Amino acid sequence: MINTADMSALSELAPAGFYVALRVGFHYPMEEKNEFPAEWIARYTSRGLMLADPVMHWVYQNSGAKRWSDLQETDPRNVLGQAAEFGMNFGAACCLVDSTASGQRSFGSFARSDREFTNDEVDSLFEIVESMHVLMVPPSNLTKAELEALRMVKNGLLMKEIANLLGVSEGAVKQRLKNAKAKLNAKTSTHAATMATSFGLI
Repeated sequence: MINTADMSALSELAPAGFYVALRVGFHYPMEEKNEFPAEWIARYTSRGLMLADPVMHWVYQNSGAKRWSDLQETDPRNVLGQAAEFGMNFGAACCLVDSTASGQRSFGSFARSDREFTNDEVDSLFEIVESMHVLMVPPSNLTKAELEALRMVKNGLLMKEIANLLGVSEGAVKQRLKNAKAKLNAKTSTHAATMATSFGLI
C-alpha cells in the first residue's frame, strides 16, 4: 500500500507529477497512483498514448532506472514532447521485477519541470518503488482453511452460510477470517478477500 510518507517523498522528488504501479501481474497492478496533471491524463487516455509511450515500453522490458531524455529516440509519436506541454519537461522511470515465477513488476514514471533528476534523486525514486514493491509481497502463511473462508467471503456468502457449508461454528469462521486479516494487514474480511484475490491466492 502506498503510505503517506512515500506519497510525500515522491511529490517532493517529482513536483510535476508521477505515476506508480505496484505488483503488476498479468492483468493489472495491485495498486496504482496517478499524480500527473489531469489535463495530461485526459490527453494521454483519449489519444491512446500508452501504446506509444517510450517510458511504458522501457519499464515492461527492463529493470533499473532511466531518464526520459535517454528514451527520446524511441518516441515516434512524441509522447514525451507532448508531456512537456503540461510542465513535465524532465523525467525518470524506475522498474523492478520479481525473480519468482510470478514475475510481478512494479514501476514508476516521475516528472519535473525545472531540471533533470540528479543521480541521487533517481536512486531515491528507485528505492521508494522497491520498498513499496517489497511491502506488497504476497503472504505465504495463510492456511488452506483461511483461504477457503476468504474465497467464500469473496463469493458474497454470509458468516452463517460459510459456517454451514464448512460444517464448523460461526466462531471458527470468525477466527479464520481474523487470522487472515492479520496476515494480510486488512481492515475487514471483504478487504482481506480482495487482497487475497489481487495476490492470486484465491
